[in-house]
Amino acid sequence: MAYKTIFTALSSKQQMSQIDAAAALAAREDGHLAILCLGIDHSQAGYYFPGGTAYTVQESIESAMQDAEGLESLVRQHLASAADLRWSVETAVAQIGGLSGLVGMRARFSDLTVLARCYGADAPTDAEAVTEAALFEGGCPVMVVPPEDRLASAPRRAIIAWNQSNEALAAVRQALPLLQAADKVEVTVIDPGRGGPERSDPGGALTQMLTRHGVRAEIAVLSRTAPTISDELNRRAVEIDADLIVMGAYGHSRFREAILGGATRNMLEKAKVPVLMAR
Repeated sequence: MAYKTIFTALSSKQQMSQIDAAAALAAREDGHLAILCLGIDHSQAGYYFPGGTAYTVQESIESAMQDAEGLESLVRQHLASAADLRWSVETAVAQIGGLSGLVGMRARFSDLTVLARCYGADAPTDAEAVTEAALFEGGCPVMVVPPEDRLASAPRRAIIAWNQSNEALAAVRQALPLLQAADKVEVTVIDPGRGGPERSDPGGALTQMLTRHGVRAEIAVLSRTAPTISDELNRRAVEIDADLIVMGAYGHSRFREAILGGATRNMLEKAKVPVLMAR
């Protein structure tokens, strides 16, 4: 398995840093980088005065088209000197309600989606919808990259956040090319339950599977001392100088995570190194 089609989507010039990360990964994997520049119509037609809807929608769509074309121009200028990179860029306009289907269709035929963090003060308002569309509608693994990271080299040390879930195992399978290239991979198990399917050997079966794939893996069983799982993972990444975290996404419903919080949402906001998520 290799990442031969790498997809990224942006709706704001604030997200240009993810272009560098996606381009570096595509060049390293000898793959193709597919870039989607989005113009998003946020108008709510039902709230306008009778007869004014058509004018308002037309104006909003034209504004969204200008936004998308402006982003495309920026991308072309940014990648003009990337002679060793195979890439393409297209523009698309969607109303906010149709965004998931548009992004999901592109992500569905990609091996990996690379996006910037979708939470935090510097994140565009549509970034969350784009990330979830790639995961849920596209069924594509997503690598979330902090603004300061450029993915200039293959990961040297990686952490697998292992909780025995189907989502975590899906993420591991999708991350295999990166895990095989790493010098060291830690299967990190935080407060494993005694009654789980792995019982007294948490992470053992996964480590055996990875070893057979040529991954240099070892297990670390940790007690949780930080307030959240994401805090514990980030702290562990700093401790062992990891430059990639692999984890399952949305083990609970998105509604529950939005209201009560959860490891996925917290990690999307606080991640200090690239995080590869799948479900």
